[in-house]
Amino acid sequence: MFSERFYAVGRTFIGLQSFPVMILYLIIIGMSPLYQQLTKPCSLRRVMVIYNYFCSFCSACTLIGFITGCLSAKSVFLKDGNPILTKSFFLYWATKNLELLDTAFMILRHKRRQISFLHVYHHASMVLLTDFAYHYSPWAGIAFGLAINSFVHVCLYYYYGYTAQHPQGKPSWKPRITELQIIQFLIGLVHNTIGYLHHGFCIYSMFYGASMLYLFSSFYYNAFLRKKKVV
Repeated sequence: MFSERFYAVGRTFIGLQSFPVMILYLIIIGMSPLYQQLTKPCSLRRVMVIYNYFCSFCSACTLIGFITGCLSAKSVFLKDGNPILTKSFFLYWATKNLELLDTAFMILRHKRRQISFLHVYHHASMVLLTDFAYHYSPWAGIAFGLAINSFVHVCLYYYYGYTAQHPQGKPSWKPRITELQIIQFLIGLVHNTIGYLHHGFCIYSMFYGASMLYLFSSFYYNAFLRKKKVV
């Protein structure tokens, strides 16, 4: 029974419009070492300033849309949607495709050390999951977690845009961004667990949320806490 359901879900994801995009994304990452050997790093500071601020703006738009849609739905556990949520889910999906340029800029700038497993897993999975959500489940119950994620990305891409604009004066609140990401996954995991136990949510959302919580917590420990211990 479980294996049949897992197989059906797998077939659905393979049939998504974003599945070829994800495959191409992974191929480009795999070929990036060769590109780095044959080219010199590009300077994309101005492009990245505009790109990151634009991504922050897009996330602000999805945040407003998800909040408005959830208020109209009157429940953050409702497995139903409305026109506002449908439009917001589409923009959110489009934004996640746009954010694949994060990796492209890293490759062009020869910053392959930044292309970690967490980075690739997060971007590749979100392209598929947002495609699935828009076409099959643009519901208030899912929009709740995406609203929190949109808020985090407003802050995240504003930080990236600011640091690209002011490379010599990076703000000291970089750890706060990761803390926000960890908090969002904690809230999302609690929300999805309640949704699974009492509102018929899919169990896969719990597994994905737990994996992201673990990966971001590990990154936070290695990037900020372990450094302090060494010092």
